[in-house]
Order: sequence, then C-alpha cells, then structure tokens
Amino acid sequence: MLSIRKIGVLGRTHRHLNRYRHILGVFISYGFDELLDLLKLDQFITSGLKLVSRARDKPVSRYSRAERIRMAIEELGPTYVKLGQILSTRPDLIPMELVNELSRLQDRVPPCSYEEISAVVSKELGAPPEEAFATFETEPLASASIGQVHRATLADGEKVAVKVQRPGMKKIIEVDLETMLHLATLMERHIKEVAFYRPVKIVEEFARALEKEIDYAIEAASMERMAGYYEDDPDYYIPRVYRRSSTSRVLAMEYVEAIKISDVSELDNGGLDKQAITRKGADFYLSQIFEHGFFHADPHPGNIYILPGEVICLFDFGMMGTVDLHTREDFVDLVDNVVHRQPSKTIRVLLKLTDWDHEPDMRQLEKDAAEFMESYLFKSLKDIEIGKLLNRLMDLASRHRLRIPPDTFLMMKALATVEGVARMLDPEFDMIGRTAPFIENVKLARFRPERITEDILRYGTELLHFLDRFPKDLLHITRQIRRQKFVVRYINEHQDELIAAQHQVSNRIAFAIVIAALLIGSAMIVIAKTPPLLYGISLIGIIGFIFAAVMGIWLLIAILRKGRL
Repeated sequence: MLSIRKIGVLGRTHRHLNRYRHILGVFISYGFDELLDLLKLDQFITSGLKLVSRARDKPVSRYSRAERIRMAIEELGPTYVKLGQILSTRPDLIPMELVNELSRLQDRVPPCSYEEISAVVSKELGAPPEEAFATFETEPLASASIGQVHRATLADGEKVAVKVQRPGMKKIIEVDLETMLHLATLMERHIKEVAFYRPVKIVEEFARALEKEIDYAIEAASMERMAGYYEDDPDYYIPRVYRRSSTSRVLAMEYVEAIKISDVSELDNGGLDKQAITRKGADFYLSQIFEHGFFHADPHPGNIYILPGEVICLFDFGMMGTVDLHTREDFVDLVDNVVHRQPSKTIRVLLKLTDWDHEPDMRQLEKDAAEFMESYLFKSLKDIEIGKLLNRLMDLASRHRLRIPPDTFLMMKALATVEGVARMLDPEFDMIGRTAPFIENVKLARFRPERITEDILRYGTELLHFLDRFPKDLLHITRQIRRQKFVVRYINEHQDELIAAQHQVSNRIAFAIVIAALLIGSAMIVIAKTPPLLYGISLIGIIGFIFAAVMGIWLLIAILRKGRL
C-alpha cells in the first residue's frame, strides 16, 4: 500500500523541504507567482523563492494558463507526469480546457542502468536476470516513468518481453504524494476558485489509481481477462502472461513481433489491407465497450500493433476501463438522441450519466444542447465524427458543472481515440455507421426474455426489501420523536464564508473603535496640555494622532484591497 499522509510543519525531512522548494520554484518560474501568498506557506520554505520569479528566464507570457500547468508538470518529473496523465481522464475533477492540455503529456524518462534493473529482478524472482531467464538483454526496448521493458528468453526458448519497475519508485511516489497532499490541503483551504475542484480528493484519487498502475499483478490479470474474451476469435490477439516469471514489480509477457499501426509504410510493404485493419480495429474496441463492458482505456497508436493477416494485437494494459450494463445502455441512448437531434431526451440521459453538486439551469442546458445539435442538422451520419461529437458533449457538461464519472469519460475518450486512429488509415471511415449495429444490439437486448425476467426479479427483490424495511424505519423515527431525540441537521454550505465575513466585520469595527478612542484621547491630552510639550502642544497627544492616522490608513487600504467600502 502507498503511504499518503499530511505533513506537519516541523515533521518534514530535509528531502521533503528541498522537494517543496523545487515544486514551488518550478510553478513560480512558469508564472504562478501568486502561489506563495495564496498558499500562506511557511517562511522557511518560501525564502528565496520570490527571487526566482524576478529572475525568470522562461518566456511564459505567450502561453495559456493550461499550457503553463502542463509544462510545469513535465518539468517536475515522473510522479507529476503520471498525475497529469490520470487527470487528463478526469473531467469530473478538473476543467475540460485543462483535460485537453494534459492529454498531451508524454513520459520522457531516460532508462535505468542495467545494475539497478538486475537488483529489482533479483529481489522479485530470487535470482539475477541471467539465472531467472535463459537470456536477458541489457539494453531496454522501451522506457517510461514507472518501468522499462527488456527482451529475454525463457528456459524453454520462448521469447518474452519483461517489464521491470524502476528501483525505489514506491518511495519516490510516496514522498511526492505527501507534498502533493499538503499543497492540495493548503489550496482547498485558501484558494476559493480551486477549492471547487476538491484538490485533496484529486490527490487521494490519484494515489488509488497509481497504486493500481504500479502493481503489475493487476495488469497481468487484465491481460488474461481480455484474452479470455477473444480466445476463439482469430482477428484479435492478446500476448500471453507468464505467471511463474511475474510478480507485482516484474511482468513477463509473450514477445510479439508486429507492425505499429501508425507505421503506414510498413503496413503497405507487408501487403496488409488498411481498410480491413480499420474495420477490425473499430469492431475490436466497440465489442469491448458494448458487449463486455471491459476495455483497453489507452488506445493510442503506440499500443496497437498489427500481425500478419490483419490481426489486431494490443499492448500495455496498465489503464483499463469498466462500464456496467446500465451505463452502457444510457450511453447508447445519449448517442442515439444526439444523432437523431432530440435535445430534451439528450439532456435527461446526460443528467443520468453525470453527477453534480447543484442542479443545473434546465432551460439554459436544453437551449445549449439544441444549439449544439444544430451544427449537425444538415450533416449526414457518415459526415459526423463521433470524437468531435463526444468532445463537444463533454464541453457542454463541463460548462454546466456536470461531472462525468471516470470510466464513462474513459469510454468516450477511447472511442474518440480509436476513431482518430481509424481515420489515419482510412480517411473515409464512418465510425457512426460502424457503431450502429452495436447500438442496436444493446437496445434490443433490453427486450430479450431473460433480460426482462432478470429486471422483474431485481425490481421485485428491491420492492420486497423496501416493504420489509419501511415500517421498521418509520417505527424507529416515531420512537426517536417520542424520546425527543429526533434531530434534523441543517448544513449551510457557505457557513465558513459567513463566519469569515463576520470575523472581518467584527475586526474592522474593533479597529475603528480603537482609532476613535485614540483620536478622542489624544484630543483631550492636547487640550489639557499634558507635558512634555512641543511648541506648546502635548507630545503624547501628537504621538496619539500619528498612531490613529497610521491605523486609519491601514484600515482603508485593507478595505480597498477587498474591492468594496
């Protein structure tokens, strides 16, 4: 389990302190100078950092805020890059503008030394790579932020690709998570605009997602589950996992020689049919989503390869998505209503698929949905790009503060990415047309006898449970009322703001009273000509007037800073 805990002011190690300064320095260098004042960080952390902003050498003014955040994250290293990549799948946590920018993040990490990789393999498998495998290449095939891949051979001659986690990765992640949590707590406490996005929850969600990603046993299980779905289909292939040579930090899988789907010239040289690849690839993903509800959530060209016979092969199962039957059905209804231009029905389904803190303005939401659909009014289905359609739907939801659940968003993003890859191979590819049979199957499945029977049994069970519990709950409430123990709790969401405003008003009144007292007291002292005197005027009275003037100016500045008198 990853350790994540809040850090006390004096409980940080020297390494934590240096990391704090590095993080803040990077963000300041990208134009986020206000962080120092807004976060109200300790002086010993922020000392010297303001000089960074004055001596900034990065021309950041020409970049948007989202671009500067992405650039800062890239500079902060692997953990923050992973945070950005995961956040790029979470429009329920951050604005869509930032989601789109963070999707551009890429791992750019130099490989570890062979000695470090050998130490990890030795610890995990109980023997160095040279003994655990018949052969083990020292140069990696690929390198990413969490691990790197080496080619090897098993004792029986089987070629494998061995994914090895970087040494000390867990400790590095834990230190970064601790600093993230502390900074997120300060943001939620002091920055009202950021508090809406619940930064503490973002860090906690990130910790859970990262914990799954650094456990290769979970990835191995995902590969085996996906392979089970398609073991009888010759058009699709999932590399085999070798459990005896795998642990939570080492993953041995079948080495497959194939052509990357984006390498169009190699596909042509191999005599492969790009249109057949496009159809099969789209069907592969559509069946994962609409038939199995378990799908590969990162279908970029680097993870899709082609074997002879136009066989589709997938790699990297670290990020998977799961959508239940009812979510799939709601999504089908959503796409169907958008394509057939029915704003009212679209909004009803969109509200079923999303979460919100405050009910949106239904009239404005429906109006925006109608305007969105007008852009597709004179287009044939063949000309509609499902990727752009879904992106605009997500923008609509974001504008009205509707949060799309993570797996639903991953499903939408996967469909959009697959369509982009498909149109790269076949510019005339009709994704909507290819999706239509799957949508029809989902709609027809609702009326199958076994499904109707299942729904009747489920609703009947829930009704019986309700009828059993309701009288007991009602009797319990009645007893609580009789004993005068029935309590109704009222929660005011703006209570903290009201209390803060009340304190501010009280402080200003107290300040004004002190100023008035100083003025009156000083005037009395001057009239009484209390010694010592300066040019016949009481020096104590003069000092009192000066203090009153300074405090009055101070109060006026404080009021003007808030923008209201």
